[in-house]
Amino acid sequence: MKTTAAVVDAKGAAFELTEVTLDDPRPDEMIVRIVAVGLCHTDLSARTGATPFPLPAVLGHEGAGVVEAVGSQVGDFTPGDRVIISFNSCGACAGCRAGRPVYCDHWTALNLLGGSRLDGSAPISRASGPVHGHFFGQSSFAHHALVHARSAVKAPDDIDLEVLAPLGCSVQTGVGAVVNVARPTPGSTLVVFGAGGVGLAALMGARLTSASRVVAVDVNPARLELARELGATHTINATEADVPEAVRELTGGTGANYAVETSGRLAVLEGAIASLASAGTCVVVGAPPLGSTIPVDVPDLLGRGIRLLGTNQGDSDPQLFLPRLIDLHREGRLPFDRLIQQFPFEKINDAAAQALDGSVIKPVLVMS
Repeated sequence: MKTTAAVVDAKGAAFELTEVTLDDPRPDEMIVRIVAVGLCHTDLSARTGATPFPLPAVLGHEGAGVVEAVGSQVGDFTPGDRVIISFNSCGACAGCRAGRPVYCDHWTALNLLGGSRLDGSAPISRASGPVHGHFFGQSSFAHHALVHARSAVKAPDDIDLEVLAPLGCSVQTGVGAVVNVARPTPGSTLVVFGAGGVGLAALMGARLTSASRVVAVDVNPARLELARELGATHTINATEADVPEAVRELTGGTGANYAVETSGRLAVLEGAIASLASAGTCVVVGAPPLGSTIPVDVPDLLGRGIRLLGTNQGDSDPQLFLPRLIDLHREGRLPFDRLIQQFPFEKINDAAAQALDGSVIKPVLVMS
């Protein structure tokens, strides 16, 4: 079918609205009419080439919409179903069979770097030739997306899809990094480094736990104020303080029990590790460019029992985790809608610019 998509033709190029053709859905695929899609820094890093997704491409990986057509083997969805779209997985490898689809053996090829189906076929084309797609299993910067059924989660009727769209990546990543990975113990101190969409979701996740102190670190005063409104007990402006020293001061000299690093900046990650108490845990969420490394003081790591834990998508299984997050939102305990600013889909380049300059936390593109 033909649809309109925002295509990136080359590294650093603007998004251009272009008519494209979606391949017919295979037996395990669906066509979803996109109602809204969040814009994430991973989309922007793919546009610049920092994430080496092949170009030209249709990006977008926080889609929400309505099923329009299903393949012959799709049994859980029918046309008219409202869905949130998350990442894809194979369903057959050891990770998928163990209920950890985010650690699927084929995750990178299916979501982040492949640009095609696993068999190499192109899901999207235009008059000039194939266009890379299946970005996070969806490529939802478009009026319609070709989606594997494993990527979709049914959405309730009582919450707007414009609100639910970011659940598929940024919200589940931030909340999951805390509740699925860090798992703070009663009375502990947890510090979130970075108050963007993922960081503020992590902060909201921390308020769901028994942690006593929840500290937000950022350089943007407005975001630190929002962090307080969302439940941070303390904030630290990294332009005004030595962050590890400030954390130790807040904790009577011991340091943080948990640090969640969401910025993707290596210097911030080093500061997060330096902020930890003995037996502390640093959860690494933010993604720097491929090949990035940091120096690690191994004797200090050993002597103080420091743990470094990487996580993808907050260790989430969307089929189980997203309904839980929706329930928390209904209860008023996860107000992630406060992070959202809506833009018409046609203003995608404006939304990207405002995400980059920090004036908007979570842009959500809405189809006309």
